[in-house]
Amino acid sequence: MRRFYLLFLSLLLAVAATADPQYEEHLHLEPLPQGLLLASFNFKSNATLQSFEQQHFKYIPRSLGQILQHARTKELHLRFSSGRWDAESWGARPWDGKKEGGTGVEVWAWIEADTGEEASLRWITLNHALSGLFCASLNFIDSTRTTRPVHTYEPVGDHSNTSLSNLHLLHGTLPREVVCTENLTPFLKLLPCKGKAGISSLLNGHKLFDASWQSMSIDVRPVCPESRSGCIVEMEQTVDMVLDIERSKRPHDNPIPRPAPADQLICDTSKSYSSSEACFPIDMSSMQSWSLSDVFGRPIKGSCLANDIRGDRSESVCISVPYEHQVFSSQGSVERKDPSSNHRCYVLPENDAFEMALPQQESQAVLPRPSPPLYASRSFTGHGQERGGVQSLLTNPSPNAAVSFTYFETLPWFMKPYLHTLKAQIAASPSQSQEEIIKSIYYRPALDRQRGTQLELQISVPPASTVRLTYDFEKAILRYTEYPPDANRGFDVAPAVIRLHPDPANPSSKAVYLRTTSLLLSLPTPDFSMPYNVIILTSTVIALAFGSIYNLLVRRFVGADEVESFSLAKVKARIKGRFAVIKDRFSMKKEKKTQ
Repeated sequence: MRRFYLLFLSLLLAVAATADPQYEEHLHLEPLPQGLLLASFNFKSNATLQSFEQQHFKYIPRSLGQILQHARTKELHLRFSSGRWDAESWGARPWDGKKEGGTGVEVWAWIEADTGEEASLRWITLNHALSGLFCASLNFIDSTRTTRPVHTYEPVGDHSNTSLSNLHLLHGTLPREVVCTENLTPFLKLLPCKGKAGISSLLNGHKLFDASWQSMSIDVRPVCPESRSGCIVEMEQTVDMVLDIERSKRPHDNPIPRPAPADQLICDTSKSYSSSEACFPIDMSSMQSWSLSDVFGRPIKGSCLANDIRGDRSESVCISVPYEHQVFSSQGSVERKDPSSNHRCYVLPENDAFEMALPQQESQAVLPRPSPPLYASRSFTGHGQERGGVQSLLTNPSPNAAVSFTYFETLPWFMKPYLHTLKAQIAASPSQSQEEIIKSIYYRPALDRQRGTQLELQISVPPASTVRLTYDFEKAILRYTEYPPDANRGFDVAPAVIRLHPDPANPSSKAVYLRTTSLLLSLPTPDFSMPYNVIILTSTVIALAFGSIYNLLVRRFVGADEVESFSLAKVKARIKGRFAVIKDRFSMKKEKKTQ
């Protein structure tokens, strides 16, 4: 019996040694130019596919798991984003843009269904359930805001060939949605420690939504690793934000940022046009001293869970700074440096708080950020309330390699583009034919009040060139009931999604995603005070007409002497009595005043 027990224990240890961790969390910090800090939070949870289908939830929460099972969703990607990523100053996007969404809310999923109509019904069910779970307006993603991309997205998880044949991809956006603390709280509730311990304890709504740019993402997909015999369901949550260090360090008793006094400003006096009357800011990325408590308002409250089921403590916090810079950490943490990549990582203590501080450095060295493979911007052109145009500038910074990508736009139904006006020109070589730039076009026209316009282009930009993509569109006139309360503000148009294809010559290259900023479309807006004026005028006319006609039809005019029991003397006596009562009251008040 003892031998059997030892053998069983050894088998358990062997299985635990080869099993994958069920929960991991990681935080990566990287200083950016102009005194900014990029913070990337990553949380991974997984469960076996069999236990997930049997609703044995442990690290993947039941609230989300049951929604996916009820809607037959095999792969889900949800994004909450606000702000704008400054690619010219900050470089390439974190996670190659795969964890980033457009402004507002963006969601796409692969749903298992036999027909497209059945997939649409399950898509509506999924959005309504996610709307209640994350306190967002996902229930407004109807058929007019839903598209079916063809070339832009591919499944990230591992799906069999038989299941892929029954999967339908649906994509929806809400660029008008405002991301706030109501979305962060349900996001933290999905974590094992609910934001009470581990690196998630740094996620404070006051800091997150005060950032220059922030994005929250949730990805659920099936994964079949080669090291295991079966498949798992993996849920990955990420939070990326760009914080202003000086702005985040303001004291708690000063919640409203105020400009610093003139004697505390640090100016760049090396410029020839510098003077005592004007102060030009200096890049203080490496000169500023900061700590986790300064930036996030609190230290990390210990470790959330044993990051590995074997009990080993893995690295949870990493920072990218020059190797010669000093970084101080709390006692009980273990530091591991990587001189080749200028990364240093820390293993968090299990029970004690973890604090990390960077003092003011004498060295001005700043780690260079990788440049993005493509710069993209989009704006409106034209004038007037009837027609307009869209212009997209796509710049390839590489001096010797062309860039091929998919350009995907989702336009509302009231924004009707003219496909024959689509033009693509290279700024340096306008004589180059459009066929050399646009390889293929997928166009799905809009139907009024039923679906929007879907446009997918396969584009190739030559080295060191800028492609100018333009087309014209017509603005539709809506019914007055279809305008929002703030109609004069305009209508938000979803950002364009750009998917850069991996290089066939480089097997290690991966797809990169970019998103432009959203647009604000101004439509012909009626004077909403006119219905009120019409209602008041009509009501007045009807009241006067009805009253006059009613009096003529019902009222009867007779003489005073014809009324029975009518006595003029009685009426005069009653009037005199009323006047006498009033006179007596006034006389009594005067007597009281004289006394």
